[in-house]
Amino acid sequence: MLRIYDARSDESVVAAPARRALTRVEAHAPGSGTTDLRVLLVADVLARALEIGGTPVWAVLAGGEQVAELRAGATALGIRPFEDRRDVGPEFAGAQLIHVVRRGDEATGGIRIDVAPADSGEAVGVPGDVDPATLRLALLARPRSEPVHLTPAALTDTGSTLAHWRRSVAVWAVQPSRPVPEGVRQELRAAWEDDLNLPAVLDVLRRVETLDGLPDGARFETYAYADRILGIELTREIGSLT
Repeated sequence: MLRIYDARSDESVVAAPARRALTRVEAHAPGSGTTDLRVLLVADVLARALEIGGTPVWAVLAGGEQVAELRAGATALGIRPFEDRRDVGPEFAGAQLIHVVRRGDEATGGIRIDVAPADSGEAVGVPGDVDPATLRLALLARPRSEPVHLTPAALTDTGSTLAHWRRSVAVWAVQPSRPVPEGVRQELRAAWEDDLNLPAVLDVLRRVETLDGLPDGARFETYAYADRILGIELTREIGSLT
């Protein structure tokens, strides 16, 4: 069961108390910079986690004057399309409402998830010479409560990690498929259901990569399963190796 920290009540709450009841995830991003993209990314991951658990999600964007630039950056990062708040009515009666906001911003009603600043040194959120999936992974690798400084060195290291994992997944993919070990599946679910702890998800993947006795087919399925929430295209290099 997914639990998240509600900045409004200062306590951990169940994200979807009524199973399979509609949950409205509303991202508040008044600008188009990296912090605004991080807000959308957290909302995207939240929606993914809810849907994996069987909860239908209504994703809404409360944007500002730079919404076109923000949407372009979000698309590059593989973030789901969000409906424009100006085009939708009030939430359905009885629906859960979760606001995802920049730290220090306010939102009325519902649960509030605060997101710390992210700085890429760019006016718009995605540096032009960086694979957007690398930027996505760099943002996911830190708890959302901590600021992120996306230095060139940090992005280079993250890009190397992503490239290595994609190559490994491509190699494992040619082996007979094996199911994700149940213990590993439970670890992954426990990590992201604990306040969207994506760094812990990444730690599980690092361990699975070198876990003794685990068939490569199971490594492949584990990485593909985790990518349902990470969204960093870990299977992109399949078929590219000769």
